[in-house]
Amino acid sequence: MVEYKCLNCKKIIRMEELGKRARCPHCSYKILVKLRPNVVKHVKAR
Repeated sequence: MVEYKCLNCKKIIRMEELGKRARCPHCSYKILVKLRPNVVKHVKAR
């Protein structure tokens, strides 16, 4: 599940809500930031 955050109204929007438009459905702002998952990756040092 891909989620975006609007920089104007700070609401979290799912990809399904956007459709083909790249605008916030709440405030019509154009800039959305893709949220990253809270997963910690462990890398083994050589």
